[in-house]
Amino acid sequence: MKKFLLILLVAVLPMVQSCSTNAVTGRKQLTLFPEATLQQEAVAQYKSFLQESKVVSQSTSRDAEMVKRVGSRIANAITTYYKKRPNSVDLSGYNWEFNLVENKEVNAWCMPGGKVVVYSGLLPVTQNEAALAVVLAHEITHAIAQHGNERMSQVAIAQGLQVAGNIFTSGNQKANAIFNNVYGPGASIAVLLPNSRKQELEADHYGLIFTAMAGYNPQEAIPFWERMAAASSGDKPPTFLSTHPADEDRIAQLKKFMPEALSYYKPIKK
Repeated sequence: MKKFLLILLVAVLPMVQSCSTNAVTGRKQLTLFPEATLQQEAVAQYKSFLQESKVVSQSTSRDAEMVKRVGSRIANAITTYYKKRPNSVDLSGYNWEFNLVENKEVNAWCMPGGKVVVYSGLLPVTQNEAALAVVLAHEITHAIAQHGNERMSQVAIAQGLQVAGNIFTSGNQKANAIFNNVYGPGASIAVLLPNSRKQELEADHYGLIFTAMAGYNPQEAIPFWERMAAASSGDKPPTFLSTHPADEDRIAQLKKFMPEALSYYKPIKK
């Protein structure tokens, strides 16, 4: 019995030591990977993705300029939010980049360190700046709330992966595969689904706040997600197999979050 307890302690202690309280959500979460290491890997992956994609020029495209403008306002709002909290150091290493790429997929994502991509296929669904702000704030919240780190850590434990040093540059194929499945264009983690849905609602909640702080009406989230539901009707798996909440559940939660978000809302002066 004593031997069993000792083995259990050895197994659990690293996880306990790696639990942190996130400055955004206030929730304790498992984060085995150093943020600086994830940011370093994100820079490399982001650069590679842009080189292989058709990036829309911000100097000649109004859409690309809009993506950068909206993203920058969201980033400034988040910086303001953090400065009012004792853990503002959590944004250290963030060097924001916002790019629009030509791709018909309805998608956007943010890597650690503020590396953001919007696909051109998303814009016909967002239709306006406020809805784009809702999407960008949602995706950026995933990054600053360290949802990816949390999911990577859970998968690493499930796979028995030893996390030490800069695991990505050491040629560890498992680590690189986990990173690629959690972040960016290849994101497709299909494990621990209830946790993923919890993260989605956290991103919705705080994303609304950051949208409002950036001067965009957070109420635009409701018609946007209604458009998303219509655009993807019949093309999604059942809720219990999806990392995203059901559309009606998400919209119901957004309505609950809305009064708090509106308390932060000050429209952009034009």
